[in-house]
Amino acid sequence: MTQNSAAAPAVRPLTGRTGRRRHNAWTVRLCAAILVLVVAVAVLAPWITPYDPYLADFGSLWLPPSPDHWLGTDQLGRDMLSRLIAGARQTMLGAIALLALATVVGVTVGITAAWQRGWVDAVLGRVTDVMFAFPGLLFVILVIAVFDSGTGTAVVGMALAYAPAIARFTRAVALDELARPYIASYRLQGAGGLVICVRYLLPNMVSTLLGYLVVLFGEGLMSLAALNFIGFGAQPPSADWGLMVAEARNGVIQGYLGPALVPGLTIAVVVVATNVVGLHLSDKLAVRK
Repeated sequence: MTQNSAAAPAVRPLTGRTGRRRHNAWTVRLCAAILVLVVAVAVLAPWITPYDPYLADFGSLWLPPSPDHWLGTDQLGRDMLSRLIAGARQTMLGAIALLALATVVGVTVGITAAWQRGWVDAVLGRVTDVMFAFPGLLFVILVIAVFDSGTGTAVVGMALAYAPAIARFTRAVALDELARPYIASYRLQGAGGLVICVRYLLPNMVSTLLGYLVVLFGEGLMSLAALNFIGFGAQPPSADWGLMVAEARNGVIQGYLGPALVPGLTIAVVVVATNVVGLHLSDKLAVRK
């Protein structure tokens, strides 16, 4: 909503709504910086790990933080910082693969339902309703029970669990977009449905979908970490963050909190940062649109 510049006060207060916006801007910048740092660490992981993240050293079990091991060591004497850095790549790639697959399936189903309408929309709607009836984690466990555990199976199963939510959101956005005059104009010009959807409809939906997908990225990362924690995803000696928390549970009982606390807090920080940036991005793109 625009305002008349002549009516704006000459001096704006430092508190109130302006102060909150300034605070929110710094929060978003901090969260964006965290995400950039995590992505950089994930990309450079093979070159910046100080130790071999998979090499056990039974003479250095449960060491506290020190100049040699900045974050200490785990139950097998492996350097925690090295495993955290190596796990960044595995954790981020898993969440990206999950979101990419879920997006392809969900966006395809959502646009198809919105374009075709009628019985196609009804059938696809019932399918997504059935998928929603199953808790996501239970659905993934059923998939893993059929195809065996592993990172690939966990990613595919979780992607299929997230796809209905993306499909429903995409359908709602597509229906709103299809009501715009430019769609009717392309139809009158004789453009086919596939051409209109791929070349014109989908690009105009990207800005709306992007913020939603960024938020889902954080949720997907947390969901994969949960699967790895309970043993249905990544398997030892993987340095995935969720698996690192699971392997360090016995140490918590013995009083060694670091090996579980470090990857757990890292997951929490990345998820919160992703949600903050995603919501901010969604608001900005919605205003521009």
